[in-house]
Amino acid sequence: MKILKVKDNTTYITSRFSCNKCIVSNILNKSLSQLDAEELFIYPESIKIVEDLTRDQMILQEFNGKYRTGNVMGFIGHGKERLIIQSRFCNDNEDYFLSYLLESVLNIPNIVSLDADTSSDKRLLDFLLFIFPKYLGSAIRKGLYKQYIYKQYNDMKIKGKIDIPRHLIRNIPFIGRIAYSQRLFSYDNTLIELIRHTIEFIKSKSYGSIILSDIKEEVNLIVNATQSYRACDRQKIIEQNKKNIIRHAYFREYSALQRLCILILKSEKHDIGGGIQNSYGILFDGAWLWEEYINILVSDIFYHPMNKSQREAQYLFNNEGRIYPDFISRVDKPRVIADAKYKPIKNIKNKDYLQVLAYMYRFDAKKGYYFYPDINHQESFQLKLNSGSTYENNVMGRNDISIIKLGLEIPQGCNDYYDFVDEIQLNEERFINNLKAIL
Repeated sequence: MKILKVKDNTTYITSRFSCNKCIVSNILNKSLSQLDAEELFIYPESIKIVEDLTRDQMILQEFNGKYRTGNVMGFIGHGKERLIIQSRFCNDNEDYFLSYLLESVLNIPNIVSLDADTSSDKRLLDFLLFIFPKYLGSAIRKGLYKQYIYKQYNDMKIKGKIDIPRHLIRNIPFIGRIAYSQRLFSYDNTLIELIRHTIEFIKSKSYGSIILSDIKEEVNLIVNATQSYRACDRQKIIEQNKKNIIRHAYFREYSALQRLCILILKSEKHDIGGGIQNSYGILFDGAWLWEEYINILVSDIFYHPMNKSQREAQYLFNNEGRIYPDFISRVDKPRVIADAKYKPIKNIKNKDYLQVLAYMYRFDAKKGYYFYPDINHQESFQLKLNSGSTYENNVMGRNDISIIKLGLEIPQGCNDYYDFVDEIQLNEERFINNLKAIL
């Protein structure tokens, strides 16, 4: 097994990837939206369809003769090659930070503790299983998926097209039955059957009841709809779904769920990544995870418009200039704007300032904040907006408008995951206390 561990948002010499040539050839210089041909599951799916896809949304990019990783973390495999992308804010051994973000945001427990087998493939399957409830819940909110299907019958209640070849085979000599088929608009279709097979597969796991505990109603809905379910049809259902991928934009949630179910069920027979050309894996958008994690900590202080899902948009003008500030304070006098940045303090600059200042101007805010992961014990850092001009030689900092960089310290060098959790929870308390003290 050729395993390579790298950090996100980090530049490496190309020779470091010499043992992962197949993976590199499949992902190099491709945006996340271009990777549907690969068996790469990207969470959240919405980052592949946003309008402003940038270099940060690439897994690996060639730049000045070197390779630079993007803003995603996770696992990629191809044959005997494995690429593990860790957070740049973790230590060199285990990525406890990513595990903690996943546990906090997606309710995925520390998967390493679930089983002694902590290989990347095993962890990959566990990740897929634990995100299944969120994708099922999101899809069901659109309503149960209905599709035209053909069902075959062999009785005297003729309500469709007579199937003469099948009739000759099954009913000669004539015994009072007619073979026919009928086109029905049914819930019991190949996609819902695929979801049912996935649910049954999850139930077979020792921790399956934990995974499905929060979606009992959705599970019952799928079970009641799939009266034709037979465990022995699993491979046939998988193949039918691979040939009939859901592509309609309205059913985007079902399309994502379909891809997830296929990937989970292929892993049952160790067929995951079995294609000659395909890489497989699961990746998480670091910026999205960090923003959602911060929202959990500050939700009682700030509103949180959601850019990726395009909900709760704000406008610069009358229904023009749609914007999504990360955080808008619930208190409006004084109003405060904050931005979650998954980057070190020294990398928060230039366009970052312009964006937050524009939001501050729109909401008449006098203070803005950047919330970032801190690994250097950095104190909060305040920037005062300048007034005046260099032409008149009267530039000076204003006391009424400022931006503050406030870091949440990420523990380093912990003995195990549980030590990490204890330390970061203390840091979270300090972070909230510091925030409230300077608001």
